[in-house]
Amino acid sequence: MSTDLNRGPTAAQWLEGARPRTLPAAVAPVLAGSGVAGWVGAFALVEALLALVVSLALQVGVNYANDYSDGVRGTDTARVGPVRLVGSGVAEPRSVKLAAFGCFGVAALAGLALVALSQLWWLVAVGAVCILAAWYYTGGRRPYGYRGLGEVFVFVFFGLVAVSGTVLTQVGGVPWLTWPVAVGIGALACSILVANNLRDLAGDLAVGKRTLATRLGDPGTRWFYTGLVALATVAVVAVSAATTWWALLGLAGIVLLGPAVRTVLAGAQGPALIAVLKASGTAELTYALGLFVGLLLS
Repeated sequence: MSTDLNRGPTAAQWLEGARPRTLPAAVAPVLAGSGVAGWVGAFALVEALLALVVSLALQVGVNYANDYSDGVRGTDTARVGPVRLVGSGVAEPRSVKLAAFGCFGVAALAGLALVALSQLWWLVAVGAVCILAAWYYTGGRRPYGYRGLGEVFVFVFFGLVAVSGTVLTQVGGVPWLTWPVAVGIGALACSILVANNLRDLAGDLAVGKRTLATRLGDPGTRWFYTGLVALATVAVVAVSAATTWWALLGLAGIVLLGPAVRTVLAGAQGPALIAVLKASGTAELTYALGLFVGLLLS
């Protein structure tokens, strides 16, 4: 056993293993959903903060769960980007697994508090499905993340479910505006995963990890990334046309993605795509913040 493993990971390594660059995907749907709630005059700060805790805890839990599952399978030993705690031998697999379950526990507790405030008890079942989906993304015997379904998971749970859940627990219902907002947020959340999988494409092919990027191939993945950005653009324009032109503040996030799209279409590989991954997260957060501010101003 290595000396590093005997010492255990440092706080900085735990933080890096949590993959903070992916956290905008957890913050953005709560911001955007709260903007919808504000637009109908029902913004509730406590419920929004609880939804944020749920979303952040699930995101970090997913990241640790992926680290554990990929590490014990041996598909994470040669990666570009953030440290893999298990794959690099920095941490015991059991410790990373417990960290994932701890995050899921925090999400469950915050979710129960949110349900108690909203009195929408059927959301407990939705929360349970979210946690199961988070674990079986790369966990279990037949993880769906290895079947090219990771982007579906992100679009549904960090787009549709997260935005509509945020709105529902504040408003008590789901106004129509929720759905174009959720589509835009889901598309940009997917772009983060697509950038990640494009960066890891060669390594995933080598170990037989069948992400959507390995199925689409290099050129197809690059155009898919561009298509997601285009979809998010259409969504924010549609929201603005139906509500207020202030919602076009969300386009600031799309503007930030201009260099990233050019980098992707230019054929950048490996480490050169780390900047694209970072830009994708920043852009989603900016997009959501623009929607939040714009809808509140209306």
